[in-house]
Amino acid sequence: MLLTIDVGNTHTVLGLFDGEEIVEHWRISTDSRRTADELAVLLQGLMGMHPLLGDELGDGIEGIAICSTVPSVLHELREVTRRYYGDVPAVLVEPGIKTGVPILMDNPKEVGADRIINAVAAVDLYGGPAIVVDFGTATTFDAVSARGEYTGGVIAPGIEISVEALGVKGAQLRKIELARPRSVIGKNTVEAMQSGIVYGFAGQVDGVVQRMKRELAEDPDDVTVIATGGLAPMVLGEATAIDEHEPWLTLIGLRLVYERNVSRM
Repeated sequence: MLLTIDVGNTHTVLGLFDGEEIVEHWRISTDSRRTADELAVLLQGLMGMHPLLGDELGDGIEGIAICSTVPSVLHELREVTRRYYGDVPAVLVEPGIKTGVPILMDNPKEVGADRIINAVAAVDLYGGPAIVVDFGTATTFDAVSARGEYTGGVIAPGIEISVEALGVKGAQLRKIELARPRSVIGKNTVEAMQSGIVYGFAGQVDGVVQRMKRELAEDPDDVTVIATGGLAPMVLGEATAIDEHEPWLTLIGLRLVYERNVSRM
């Protein structure tokens, strides 16, 4: 089986692939203070619950693919693969890794690894032109050309960041549950804040995507818009610009990158 690990600023998502099928997945908090040994214990606990894996760390794992937006965690995961999975091929997404997606940016090294991996999966699953909207710590919009090139994107504050900012900066406001309100017009403060988050972000997505489509393709209808990320379900029913929802887009991209690189190792 292939173990894929997507380390984000807030959460880390892990997935197990049996061939092209994802058979198990987990979501844990990202903690930059965890050491390699602590991460190894955590992995052993999670994978020990899967019936197809052995009791020993590494049993049943035939390959590992990792991308991270947190350099310190990537460093520790590199150590995990060396110490605990020494005989298992491991691909860590960093400069020099073959992705198959040209990066048309002023400085390609500035682009987050997860955004490139999302583009890889988008091209494979849907072709180009495409826009990937990833609802994470930040809400990112990434553009892929008709020829499968990563051409750039947009970065906006994420849903959770906005909720926390309202609770911290608003004198009479507080942190709220991320949930859909009963109606657009809130009947109390909590519902009013929930409405602002859900419908505000839906409007943001529709507006940004519309403008990106006009720059990306002669016919905006040719562009496929894919939503991913843990908070995507919050706006899926309200953002009319979204065509597809693929919650495991990054993990699928990691599988593809692993397959494109493991033969070269």
